[in-house]
Amino acid sequence: MNLKVGLLGGGSWGTTVGALVTRNTTVTLWARESATVEEINGQHTNNKYLPDAKLPESLFATTDIEQAVTGADVIVMGIPSQAFRDVLQQVKACIRPWVPVVSLSKGLELDTQMRMTEIIEDVLPGHPAGVLTGPNLAREIMAGYAAASVIAMADETIVKELQRVFHSGLFRVYTNHDVIGCELGGVLKNIIAIAAGMGDGQGAGENTRSAVITRGLAEITRLGVAMGGEPQTFAGLAGMGDLVATCTSAQSRNRTVGFELGRGKSITEIIDGMFMVAEGVKSAPTVMALADKYRVEMPIAAEVYDVVHGKCDAKKAFRGLLRSSAGKESDPG
Repeated sequence: MNLKVGLLGGGSWGTTVGALVTRNTTVTLWARESATVEEINGQHTNNKYLPDAKLPESLFATTDIEQAVTGADVIVMGIPSQAFRDVLQQVKACIRPWVPVVSLSKGLELDTQMRMTEIIEDVLPGHPAGVLTGPNLAREIMAGYAAASVIAMADETIVKELQRVFHSGLFRVYTNHDVIGCELGGVLKNIIAIAAGMGDGQGAGENTRSAVITRGLAEITRLGVAMGGEPQTFAGLAGMGDLVATCTSAQSRNRTVGFELGRGKSITEIIDGMFMVAEGVKSAPTVMALADKYRVEMPIAAEVYDVVHGKCDAKKAFRGLLRSSAGKESDPG
């Protein structure tokens, strides 16, 4: 392929996607930290985020955002949700017209409650906006394990071309037109992963974790459909697939937050000890605001919100969930 890709973000997932895409086309990766850029270009590693992983020699990094964006045929945004808009504003000054912009972020903007593709459309009107999402643990992919993802965009012609950009080897990429559903699946599962981790941290069994995942999926689907997503999307890779991976893997930052909460640590202690973003912590207030706006019951998400904001501890919250009354499986709650 002759397409040039500008990938913004030198974290674990951004670097991993950059490494995958170099198999198909040219990638220029932008990172804020000069040390990260020097390491990627000189040693072909990014040990802060991907310990022991070897990166392709063809992956070129820069601290100059204009160098990454100018001339690019596709822009990929591997930027955390709360910095997403600011970086897009920098992109706006040097991006060519009509260039597609693909988000890798699984969060919501706190002030506006907007999804990342909505922010793209707001800052860069006229640029096709899409999302790459799914059950994708960066370290496993860099180690060569098989994985699958979804690229979602409204324009079917463009999304098929983008599929060719990201699909490579054991990394299978499927297409989907349901941008809302795919994006919300990635956002909402982070809250449920914290709940699953809270149970694991207290020694709950696999039966309990399965129940949290299943009932969590019901909450995700209710809110996702109310906001315009399609029900079948939440049964696929962007919904159930991502939820299972995030709720069960020790590599999941959101599950790790929940696990430490379950062991009795405070949210401040946990966050201070992490150098990567756990999007579920930041998204929890926005998710609950959306649940209220769309009149959707989300008891698991509500308990996570209360714990994260110090309104109750993890033990009381988790026991409260287990003791709550149960009606028909198809009913809310």
